[in-house]
Amino acid sequence: MTKAYNKGTLFTFKTKGMIEMNFVLLSSIVAVFMMIGVTFVRLKASAKPASLKKIILPPVFMSTGALMYIVPEFRLTPQEMAEAITVGLVFSVLLIKTSKFEIRGQEIYLKRSKAFIFILVGLLAVRIGLKAYLSQSISYGELSGMFFLLAFSMIVSWRIAMYRSYKKLELELKKQDDYYDKNVKLT
Repeated sequence: MTKAYNKGTLFTFKTKGMIEMNFVLLSSIVAVFMMIGVTFVRLKASAKPASLKKIILPPVFMSTGALMYIVPEFRLTPQEMAEAITVGLVFSVLLIKTSKFEIRGQEIYLKRSKAFIFILVGLLAVRIGLKAYLSQSISYGELSGMFFLLAFSMIVSWRIAMYRSYKKLELELKKQDDYYDKNVKLT
């Protein structure tokens, strides 16, 4: 058993496995705080009109995380990529089902969904469980790469569905405006 001690850290680790397990725990704690943040952002967003910019930009910003694959420890095999993307697409179905838009006045809003928060908590629990289980057989770097790709594929497919739904309502709103413009006579 090798002893590795880093001065300036809060923990003393005795084996490489313990270091990786603590990284898994730390990343899970960060994920909990991110979920809490997403919940507040989502609640706040439903009070303001939606826009294409608000739908498209999150995956664009998240895509910068793919720079992690420059480092060899984070690179994935084609099988790991396929698994991560498949799980991400399956998880996205839950988000797609709870993300609906509505027209209020002349604006498009994201409907509040009580199920959304429960789905986020459920996805987080599954993510933490999978990470704890898989960390026993997959290195921390590869696991991080897999979970990034899972999250990215989930968010991209979810946002594509939101984009299509938004554009459909935007077209409906434009048709309503055209109808009123043609049929309203000023007296």
